[in-house]
Amino acid sequence: MKEALPLVWEALQVKVDRMIEQLGDKSPHVAKEDGIYDDMRHDWWTSGFWPGILWIMHEMTGKEHYKKAAWSWDEKFEKKMIEANNYHHDVGFQFLPTAIIKYKLTGDQDGKRRGLFAANFLTGRFNLAGQFLRAWNQEKIGWSIVDSSMNLSLLFWAAQESADPRFEHVGKAHADTVVEHFIREDGSVNHILSFDPRSGELIESLGGQGAGPQSSWSRGQAWALHGMANTYRYTGDTKYLHAARRVAHYFLACLPEDHVAHWDFRADESLEGLPRDTSAATCAASGLLELADALPSVEGALYRRAAERILLSLTQNYATWDQPEHEAILRGGTGNLPAGQNIDVSLIYGDYYYVEAIAKLLGWKNRIF
Repeated sequence: MKEALPLVWEALQVKVDRMIEQLGDKSPHVAKEDGIYDDMRHDWWTSGFWPGILWIMHEMTGKEHYKKAAWSWDEKFEKKMIEANNYHHDVGFQFLPTAIIKYKLTGDQDGKRRGLFAANFLTGRFNLAGQFLRAWNQEKIGWSIVDSSMNLSLLFWAAQESADPRFEHVGKAHADTVVEHFIREDGSVNHILSFDPRSGELIESLGGQGAGPQSSWSRGQAWALHGMANTYRYTGDTKYLHAARRVAHYFLACLPEDHVAHWDFRADESLEGLPRDTSAATCAASGLLELADALPSVEGALYRRAAERILLSLTQNYATWDQPEHEAILRGGTGNLPAGQNIDVSLIYGDYYYVEAIAKLLGWKNRIF
């Protein structure tokens, strides 16, 4: 992968420049067979990933047109906050790669204010009895999901920025719940857990976007791997590092020959014919690079080489370099197979973590999550 990096980075710049023209003001989530990204509302959970790509490209290149295209997204999210909306546990996905990276790169005080506002919102979703961040809205009062591992960085950033430890208290409490209840002994991961919202007692594991309650949904594995590695980076607590490594070892042991994860590692015995999920692959690759940086170079090399193998396969077999009309970077994502939604498609978060991981290989250090 190292030899290919300069060419990949050059191709990414061409691709993202074209995406700016193609996407315009769209808030993309899924591109299906026609290669055209949809346009979702601003409180949809994926709305931060496209501007996140733009901010990384700006920092890596210094080019102003990326900054210009990314600048207003956190303002749009704030406006939606004071209207009827469906913001929930995923505000980290929305404000970390927009408001907070904007503040870190430019010193924009509105970005800082919006980031702290989002952190307060997420903190308000904490269930004290069960020590978890509540998932979604409506009737799912006692549900929590492994995806929230990736939103904890919002709380740890807020604790550092404001010198208010309550954000870290909540972040570590939820991370402890992930370690205790979401990550199984073998390193596989539950997607959704149901708790009694009054007593905090664990009720059951739910299948969610995996094949079943005891299955191993690959993107859930990636969320836990990357999220626990991030939590270690912010806290320095080795139990999160050990948790990330346990999940990483399971993930790597389950990969097929081309190193790109199937949608679920336990959907059946053979996995033959099951769709892949390139978004799980990219998020895991970025998380593996976090692990590599957290460890001495000899230990970390294992994870770095694994990430490079994944990224090389994605680059060679799933990218759309030869399809200029295609608005996404990668094909082969799986959104929600049990619901029959978005199978073998392009997913904006798959694109984001691909860009993030490639940037890390090139030395990008200004991580936010």
